[in-house]
Amino acid sequence: MRSRLMAPMTIAAVATVAAVAGPAQAEQPPLQGVVSLSASATVEVTKDLLNVVLTATREGQDANAVQSQLKQALDAALAEARKQAKPGQIDIQTGNFSLYPRYAPKGGINGWQGTAELVIEGKDMAGIGALTGRITTMTVARVSQGVSRELREKVEGEVTAQAIARYRAKAAEYAKQFGYAGYVIREVSVGTSEPPGFVPMPMVRAKAMSMAADESLPVEAGKAQVSVNVSGSVQLTK
Repeated sequence: MRSRLMAPMTIAAVATVAAVAGPAQAEQPPLQGVVSLSASATVEVTKDLLNVVLTATREGQDANAVQSQLKQALDAALAEARKQAKPGQIDIQTGNFSLYPRYAPKGGINGWQGTAELVIEGKDMAGIGALTGRITTMTVARVSQGVSRELREKVEGEVTAQAIARYRAKAAEYAKQFGYAGYVIREVSVGTSEPPGFVPMPMVRAKAMSMAADESLPVEAGKAQVSVNVSGSVQLTK
């Protein structure tokens, strides 16, 4: 008889404890003196990389003949470019080389057309412009500018320091305005907005323009922006 009476009493006691502990655990005091804020810094830099894509286009009735003509044009351009190549300053590489059929209006292949590309890239913008003018077997298809990794990393360090200093100054000012003695950082994140890759320059002539012999490609370095944003929250302290 005793065992039958004890079981309900034990269950009731456990239920009472759970009822008391449940609300106590659920009721957490709200955070006091926590401020979310952000700060950013931006620096404008001069682009230091130039990318020029040269192209040759040939067409004819025989595919092998068209391919041979493209190879000759590319070989001649490479021979001239290799004379001026300097690692990091003037780098050269071959680009797209394609050959495809040309179709007649009523169907059927009536010839072949192909293209070949040579890419010249580097920090020596004047040298690249002069080299472009000496290559006579290919024409300029695209010209673009960018920011080198070395310059970007150097600038990012400076901009990050500025953004963090502004974040700390904001936190200290908010603490003062709210009547607190100082602050401690609860969480913070740092994000970098890097300049885009090579940005095409507007072509003042036709899309593919032919340079006269020894005529340098005119180049004017553009600008880019590197931005850093710091965001997070701080705990204001008495």
